[in-house]
Amino acid sequence: MNETIRTAPRLLRLPEVLARVPLKKPTIYRAIRAGKFPAPCKLLGGRASAWDEAEIGAWIASRLAERTGR
Repeated sequence: MNETIRTAPRLLRLPEVLARVPLKKPTIYRAIRAGKFPAPCKLLGGRASAWDEAEIGAWIASRLAERTGR
């Protein structure tokens, strides 16, 4: 029997995002508006926001790829 175990995506709150990327809060929100940074999803009826960990990781990887020209 083939069973696939699915795990929910890990969500990062703003402090965790700030710890992973070399940007400040206003710069992140400016980049989101410009379509250059992953947008957060709303939680708890829109009162809280969180980012998908995989999207943040992909954004970091794309910055590294640009740097190395890959």
